[in-house]
Amino acid sequence: MTMIGFIRHGATEWNAEHRIQGLRDVPLSAEGRAALEGLAPPPRLARAHWYASPLLRAVETAELLGLMAVPEPLLAEMDWGEWEGRRLSDLRAADPEAMKANEARGLDFRPPGGESPREVQARLTDWADAVTAQGPGRILGAITHKGVIRAAVALALKWDMLPPDPVALRWDAAHILRITPARAFEVVELNVPLARGGSGL
Repeated sequence: MTMIGFIRHGATEWNAEHRIQGLRDVPLSAEGRAALEGLAPPPRLARAHWYASPLLRAVETAELLGLMAVPEPLLAEMDWGEWEGRRLSDLRAADPEAMKANEARGLDFRPPGGESPREVQARLTDWADAVTAQGPGRILGAITHKGVIRAAVALALKWDMLPPDPVALRWDAAHILRITPARAFEVVELNVPLARGGSGL
């Protein structure tokens, strides 16, 4: 089986402002960069072959963790379409009934002009198929985004992405899954702390 460790990018100014980033290429903030200094992936991912979303915040995170990561477009954040740059709280306040109905769709929630979590799962599965075809028993790592990690965990837990969340995910930790020969995602361990002693690049 192939094991994949997922790590979310560091913080950006848009994170601090609670703005939806999606495919907007927002860099890490000074605070986000400082929080990553001296960190590295957990020991069980020490021999992983790393990939990263091509968005700048993921690329910068990989560099700060001392990783030589291959850019992978299929690991980019969910496309939030017309809502990128907005705040969810503002969207809910502007049209509460429409947002409530959209969010009640779970995996099929879709921002105008964007994609659904189910579509994120589909491209994540395509990427997993491609990397597992290179040989069994590999250890991989992915520097990616909240939406992608939630989609992967939802696949593993067979979660429809309706509340309540089955597990509280930490965004400063690694989340390790495996892919079975039957192409199923399974949880190995979630919320694995990052290691101290990284390169601090």
